[in-house]
Parts: sequence; C-alpha cells; structure tokens
Amino acid sequence: MSPNSRPQDLADELVQAVGARVDTAKNLLGELVARPSLSKLGSDPAVLEESAQFVKAAFADLLEWDFCEVVRADDGAPAFLARKEPTPGYPTVLLYAHHDVQPTGDPSAWKSPPFVATERDGRIYGRGSADDGAGIVTHHSAISAALDTLGGSLDIGLVVFIEGEEESGSPTFAALLDHYAATLAADVIVVADSDNPAPDRPALTTSLRGVVGLTLWVRTLESGRHSGLFGGPAPDAMGVLVRLLGTVYRDDGSVAIEGLGFTAETGGAVDEDQFRHEAGVLPGIELWGSGPLADRLWRSPALTITGIDAPAVSEASNTLLAEASARVSVRIPPGQDSAQAIEAISRHFRGHAPAGVRIDVEDIESGEGFHQPPDHPLVNLMVSSLEWGFGAGVEFQGVGGTIPFVAHLARRFPGTPIAVTGVEDRDSSAHGIDESVDVSMVERAIRSEAMFFLRLQEGRIQD
Repeated sequence: MSPNSRPQDLADELVQAVGARVDTAKNLLGELVARPSLSKLGSDPAVLEESAQFVKAAFADLLEWDFCEVVRADDGAPAFLARKEPTPGYPTVLLYAHHDVQPTGDPSAWKSPPFVATERDGRIYGRGSADDGAGIVTHHSAISAALDTLGGSLDIGLVVFIEGEEESGSPTFAALLDHYAATLAADVIVVADSDNPAPDRPALTTSLRGVVGLTLWVRTLESGRHSGLFGGPAPDAMGVLVRLLGTVYRDDGSVAIEGLGFTAETGGAVDEDQFRHEAGVLPGIELWGSGPLADRLWRSPALTITGIDAPAVSEASNTLLAEASARVSVRIPPGQDSAQAIEAISRHFRGHAPAGVRIDVEDIESGEGFHQPPDHPLVNLMVSSLEWGFGAGVEFQGVGGTIPFVAHLARRFPGTPIAVTGVEDRDSSAHGIDESVDVSMVERAIRSEAMFFLRLQEGRIQD
C-alpha cells in the first residue's frame, strides 16, 4: 500500500486481500472441523489439547507476538492466548472465539460426516463450522487481510483469546481472566460468537439473558405405597411436584415468580411469522406472554422444565411415589443478579408447597446476563465497519440465550466496550444436526473486522 493511498483505494485493496484469502479461510475451517474438540466431562483431553496447539500454530506465523502460548487455569481446558503490544498512542483490540465444540448427536442423522467439512450450496457443514470455527477463521483472516493491505505491519495492539471450554459453561474462565488480566487488557473487545438475521444482514448483540438451573426435589412419604390402599389421602410426590410446577406460569404462559424482573429497553423487533417458523410452533397455537415479542424473548424471564425423574410409562405401576424431582431452567433478564433470582425461585417453590412437604433445591448452576447500549465510539466504529463489509445496516438485537463468558469479560474489564458480532445465521443449526456456516457471510465478516482494524489504525488515541 502506498502511503498516499486514498480511503477508497484502501477499501478496494482490502476487498481484494480478503477475496484472495477465501480459499485459505475455508481450508483453515476444514482443519478446525476435523478436530472433535469436545470439552464436556468425559471427553478426550488429548484431542482438546491438540486443538489448542493447532490454533496456536495457525496464529503464531501471522506476526511477531509479544506473548503466544496455550494457557489454562487449574483443572481448566486449554486456551490460546496471544498479545502484540501497540505502537504508543494506538488502541488495542481483544478478539475472542472458542475452539471447543458440542457433541454431534447421532452421526447417522447428518447428511455428511460431522467432523469432515463439506461444502454444499454455498455453505460449509460440520460440527463447529459455525460455532465457533467461523469466529476463529474470521479473526485469523481479518488480521491477515489487514496486514496484506497495510504492507505487513499493524500499529494497533492485538490480543487473540481462543477459549477451550465455552461449550461447557466456561467454568474456569473467570480464573483465566484474573491470572492473565494484564495480557488480556484492551481498549475494545470483539466477541465473534453470536448470529446474524441472514447472511447479508449484520447484527450486533447488545443484550443476553442470564440463566439459572436447579433441581427441585419433593418428598412426601417414607417409601412408595400401593395407590389402591393409600391413594387419595396420602400425598403422592409426583402429584405435589406437578401442582408446584403449575404455579410457575400465569394463564398466558408468562412466568409468575415474584422477584424475577424485566429489563426495559427500546429498539429491536422480532417478526412473529419468522419466529413461529424458526421455533417450529404448530399452527393455531398461541405464543406465551403478552407485549412486544422482542420483550418476551430478550428482556423477560422464561422458565423451561427440562426434565422430570419419573417411572417410564412402560414400567409404571399403581404406586404412590415417595419422592420426585424436576430440572428447571430459568432465563433471567439482562442485569438481574443470578443469586437474587435463585432466592426468588426457591422462595416461590417453598411458599407454594403444601404444609409439611419437604422441598429441596439442589444442583444449582447460574450464568449472568449482559446488557450494553451500542453508544461507545469504538462500538460505533465496529457498526460502521459491519455496514461497510455487509453492505447493509446493522440490526441491534438481544438474544434470549446466555453466553456466560461475556458477563465475565464485562465484570473483569469494567468500562471496556464489548462488540458481540455474528458468525452464524438462522440456518446454521449450531449445536444441532447438520451445523453449517454460509461462506459469503464469513467473507463479509472478515471484510468488516479487517476494516475495523484499519479504522482503528487511522484514528489514533491521543495521549
């Protein structure tokens, strides 16, 4: 690049640099998909370690790093961390993705082998192709394209953090942040682990619900009893459990637990027809709750009974159960403290239980939500870069799910803006059968992130 290149020349050169790297990006994604890097308990740790080492090797040759290692917290999964210090006066950007993946489910249900990247109709299929191999590829290719465009050097600082246990809830993430806080410190954080409404429509995720999971136990009898001899007066644990679970919903299906809040926020909308299609709601069934659909999906609590321990129908007998349990998952609004939510849920079950019934709440898990208005100048710079790279306006969205590590980042680096970008679309089937990513969308994401680097380089932070 000539020092006198005009902005449009720079943009044209960047487009050419990204286009020239598409095949390299697809090959890198194929290498990532080929590694069954599961982080769940019981998986082969050697495969996860090999995956982390492969990521390190991929990034190590891009530029001269001041730090470039595979790291881990005590009892944690391997993560890749690299840092290049900025030229004085320039900002530093932290790039996050994760290299671990979800189990495949039944491999025979896939149209192509889950750990073989297979391209069909403009999409690359394979476990981890979208979640989050595309995020790793976006960061790697954007750095490469920016270097190509700028003649091989960058003045901005770069931190690349590729986690290894996101699909297991990031249990040691906070410990890693504490230990490597100085290495991770940055002026802006880019998280490539959300989605876009469509391959040609970019989004920035500005809020995530938190989550609380717990097991509710109900105990009413010393042991099981014959339902003919004792049924009626003797309380059946399953009957009590069903009654209790019924108290958590209002007539319209919204959550009736006092103390679970709502996050007021303007902007963003969800199309009901599209939502019904994506959710697979059967014709004629009314959606739960009331008010704007975006509020119900992004800013309100949602409770799901994800499992009940009970005799199978094929093994059922005329017996009163002495105890019964259910697993309850509650998505809590962004900004609500998970400890307060756990207390509200426990208080609700104990307050609605019949007198004398033993209620226990066990196996509690939680993850915090996230909310950040997109009004920081560096986030606005990412917005304009996305709009340039995709050729369409950015849609600001909430996500009803939970990404716990984002809250960890916000808590550990308060005041640092976080741009949660999308490397998936609504057809990606992340975590599901035939997971895939749209190649054209990845190319747009690479263009956008590389342009973000170039604009950071142009707009120096003044001392």
